[in-house]
Amino acid sequence: MRILLILFLALMPLRAAAQDAALLVADELYITRARELVASGNVEAFQNGVRLRASMIRYDQDTGALSIEGPITLTQQDGTVITATAAELDADLRNGILKGARLVLNQQLQLAAFQIDRVDGRYSQLYKTAVTSCHVCDDGSAPLWQIRAKRVVYDALEEQLYFDEAQFRIGRVPVFWLPRLRLPGPTVERASGFLVPSVRTTSNLGIGIKVPYFLRLSEKRDLTLTPYLSSSTKTLEFRYRQAYRTGRIQFDGAFTRDDIFAEDNRGYLFGRGLFALPRDYTLYFAIEAVSDDGYLDTYGYSDADRLRSELTVSRARRDEYVRASFYNFQSLRDDEPNETLPTLILDGEYERRFFPRAIGGEVRARLVAHSHRRLSDVSTDEDGDGNADGRDVARLNAQIDWLRSTTLQMGLRTDTEIGIAFNTFNISQDDLNTNDPSEVTPHAAFTLRYPLSRSGSTGVSHVLEPVVQLSWTGGNRLDIPNEESTLVEFDQGNLLSLSRFPRADRRERGTMAAFGVGWSRFNPTGWDAQLSVGQVFRKELDSDFTTSSGLDGLSSDILLAGQISSGTGISFTGRSLFQDDLSLSKAEVRGDYAFKRGRIGGSYIWLQQDLAEDRTTEVSELTVDGSYRISNSWTASANWRYDVASDLAATAGAGLRYENECVTLDLSVKRRYTTSTSVEPSTDFGFNVGLRGFSADTGTERYVSSCSN
Repeated sequence: MRILLILFLALMPLRAAAQDAALLVADELYITRARELVASGNVEAFQNGVRLRASMIRYDQDTGALSIEGPITLTQQDGTVITATAAELDADLRNGILKGARLVLNQQLQLAAFQIDRVDGRYSQLYKTAVTSCHVCDDGSAPLWQIRAKRVVYDALEEQLYFDEAQFRIGRVPVFWLPRLRLPGPTVERASGFLVPSVRTTSNLGIGIKVPYFLRLSEKRDLTLTPYLSSSTKTLEFRYRQAYRTGRIQFDGAFTRDDIFAEDNRGYLFGRGLFALPRDYTLYFAIEAVSDDGYLDTYGYSDADRLRSELTVSRARRDEYVRASFYNFQSLRDDEPNETLPTLILDGEYERRFFPRAIGGEVRARLVAHSHRRLSDVSTDEDGDGNADGRDVARLNAQIDWLRSTTLQMGLRTDTEIGIAFNTFNISQDDLNTNDPSEVTPHAAFTLRYPLSRSGSTGVSHVLEPVVQLSWTGGNRLDIPNEESTLVEFDQGNLLSLSRFPRADRRERGTMAAFGVGWSRFNPTGWDAQLSVGQVFRKELDSDFTTSSGLDGLSSDILLAGQISSGTGISFTGRSLFQDDLSLSKAEVRGDYAFKRGRIGGSYIWLQQDLAEDRTTEVSELTVDGSYRISNSWTASANWRYDVASDLAATAGAGLRYENECVTLDLSVKRRYTTSTSVEPSTDFGFNVGLRGFSADTGTERYVSSCSN
């Protein structure tokens, strides 16, 4: 029979009135002649948020001491668990000695010690200690890794572990020894100290090691410094982060001296920031800068071949959008000299919606301002590309549209759009274009849709929607150079657009008709599918559309796009353009299959040769990537990109990852086969080992290793 007793001042005096009363639960409870309270049999005691389980507790009323017999389990409010074979504690369970004890932090990191001394409920001093987060077997076998120490002090308030004479072991083999060592507890998210080192080996830089050091500057700021040393380079990487009340910033960069450019300093700087401003405005900035074209790829920091720095202020509301942006571009491509590219850009837009009751529908007003300039001040064509090398362009575009949608009987829907646009341009540093033209362009469009739907008894539903649009845009195209709309994509998103040019320096003219049909299938328990087919017809040719855009004739190429998903891990997405004779002019497809142990996916793209888009040969490229979980702990991954047109591999990579409850191991290899004047083909090897149990949990799925008989 269980006995429940709440002990007040008569049996267990408390030190302050605000302190919690003690609660004791046991199978048997009695008081000896020596005024000693004895509780035995499934004993549980609660005091100041601490829960104690034991086989027997003896309480001396004169001294206030507790003599406890094990097995003992002491659980604190923060989740810390201490087990022991015997203990001597005070009545508050905050001070005392535990014999044959084990301290478990966050159900992850365990510290086994000959003895634990508890001081003020905050400090735990452990003697002759073994520390590990690995699963420990009862057969006496050593865990995968452990830290042995003469003494360990755990500060529960600061959540820090302090080691004296620490020895790191893999299995039973000592690897290194440190006289003093400090490590964060498993729940600490940010604490100054060394992070897990990694090894990187490349054919260009040799074998190198990275040893990051994290500096917690304050609650809102931190800095990570990572020396990277090899036989060919001395590099210092850094990452700075700071949080504000209304935003955050982060800067990543590196400074290098290496054998590749022995006389030069090399480096890069990437930065990002986002802030909330008054009146719902948002400020965003990005900085991307590098010392030379080949640096990012050689050191594996980024595979970008164009860098963009940006400063943008914007605001989005229900019926209003405003944005002002400044951009600076830097090309790392061999065939793109930055002096003759538009590198400095100012761009802004304002859009507002109105809903006039008198005429119904919706009125949209839009104002766009744009300016870009080149670093070159040459006003003639010296590089032979047909354009002035230093041409600078500015434009202002204003547009107002009235839109109205109506649903007629039998479900027929009509969409009407009527509007007018004003465009003006300023062209400077161009001897071939000396005028500053302006224009006023009216436009209108009328669209009919007739959605049809059907649902079956099995829950499968089909939607079929034929659509036709008649549109007209007045005026003639201005005689200005094509600066911004050099690449045009024809897809299901702009089938019904008045203009399919991506920017406002170009606009489709004349009378056009677009026809299309969309079909969708929805199955709550099976295959879903979407298919779109469309084509555009125009009265007059448009010479500014390239051949591979699919829009260069009186009738466009036939657009075919679709998606399919099984609901069980299989999915396909594709888009193709077919000429009138049904020959292929452009194609791209992506397929993925996710299964219980992994996933595999691939994509293929084909583009025909098009000199107008600076593509001297056709593009035919295949990409495959995937991962496979070999076991609960081992995962393999691979990726491969192959240039079919050149019959050459572009990149290839493979990785192997091992993960259990106490360790993470990553091994990767990457080969880049392509070459340029700034980057040589290279092979990179990466090796990284992480010990679990210290600092914040990664949150990823883990598997506990088992003990074999």
